Amino acid sequence: MSASLNATVAATTDTATTVEPLAVLGRDVTVPLVTGGEVSYAALDYAASAPALQRVWDDVAAYAPYYGSVHRGAGYLSQLSTDLFEQSRVTVAEFLDCRPCDQVVFTRSTTDSLNLLAAVLPADCQVFVFETEHHASLLPWTNARVSYLNAPRTPAEAVATLERALADRDPYGPALVCVTGASNVTGELWPVKELAAAAHAHGARIVLDAAQLAPHHPVSVRELDVDWVAFSGHKLYAPFGSGVLAGRADWLQEAEPYLAGGGASRKVARREDGGVDVEWHTTAARHEAGSPNVIGVYSIASACRALNEAGFENLVERERHLIAKVREGLAEVPAVRVLSLFGDDAPRVGVISFVVDGWNSSHFAAALSAEYGIGVRDGLFCAHPLVRTLLGSEPQAQGECGAPEAAPGERSLNAIRVSFGAGTPDEHVERFVRAVRELVADGAKWQYRTEEGRCVPAV
Repeated sequence: MSASLNATVAATTDTATTVEPLAVLGRDVTVPLVTGGEVSYAALDYAASAPALQRVWDDVAAYAPYYGSVHRGAGYLSQLSTDLFEQSRVTVAEFLDCRPCDQVVFTRSTTDSLNLLAAVLPADCQVFVFETEHHASLLPWTNARVSYLNAPRTPAEAVATLERALADRDPYGPALVCVTGASNVTGELWPVKELAAAAHAHGARIVLDAAQLAPHHPVSVRELDVDWVAFSGHKLYAPFGSGVLAGRADWLQEAEPYLAGGGASRKVARREDGGVDVEWHTTAARHEAGSPNVIGVYSIASACRALNEAGFENLVERERHLIAKVREGLAEVPAVRVLSLFGDDAPRVGVISFVVDGWNSSHFAAALSAEYGIGVRDGLFCAHPLVRTLLGSEPQAQGECGAPEAAPGERSLNAIRVSFGAGTPDEHVERFVRAVRELVADGAKWQYRTEEGRCVPAV
């Protein structure tokens, strides 16, 4: 670990260790081990779905008896649910430090949010996106002219790459830049404010994929000066399937509704020729057709309040403490190579991906689960171009388990990802580091086989 990182850790350890992890569901769950006995489950796959905060679950349970239709009924429960739904919109706007004229649209997920934005792009819009993006922000732009930018190796190179691409674009048409706030593969923070400045200097707009950033750091739309931000509830310690797209209203208001139906329409009338005339809402409701997921929306608002009340700065410091523990532990195992775009000194959130010499990543992840009760992720993490770039597109040595659906010669081209956050106790990351050391030194204690594309313990 670098000297500067050591200094940062030393300065924050005292504060971080006094902050308790937030209470999350599943913290008392035990799982069986193939070697015998049970152990408390170490959920270290926060980057995929973070466990729900107990506070959020309690808030939802308290509301559940009062559940009613939203924007649809005159009854007391319907009115209460409508007020709760709209107040949740206000809470999210405050959480994101939105501008007064911004809209908060509730969606199903980050993926849904970015597909919504892709659907409302003006005609002939140019989109600029780095190849390092998650597929949710890499793939939705099928109806636009897309420029895929090569993976930068420093934050400064990211800004310079974008500036060159924007300088060469058609200066008269609309343009959009899509960028992540924190990588779902390396956890590294991206220079969002600088990228936003570059986009605006060249007449482009920018959308921030904050799926991995919002659960770990405060996100201010105003301070970052982004035009839109998207994130998912299930990564923000909220259960159920809801997401957010927040930002400028003009493109949203000018486009046809993302979904046509009740709720999006303000007035519908038959024409004399037998057709139908529709007047669509100009508010966020324009893109929220159908009965909304009020419980999912309320759970996001509850999570936003809980994180703010816990003190985001305290949570950030504690997470740095956990990151240091994991990185120091992995650095002591020569067979482990941590994946990084920007280098060891780059600031990051609690997402770390790595490979282990002589191991197939699926096999290693299966052993962590079956023999230690640790849940991590293995594969390409819905960011295939980035992981292939970081791995040099060279398969590792073939292990006992592979991914049979992979292309020939790439059965082992995958990595292991450990991720954690506000609900992670120290013991979980300590057990993880110990397990990595033992597996590398002694090998797995059990036999494994491939079943339906997954490496599983052999019976």
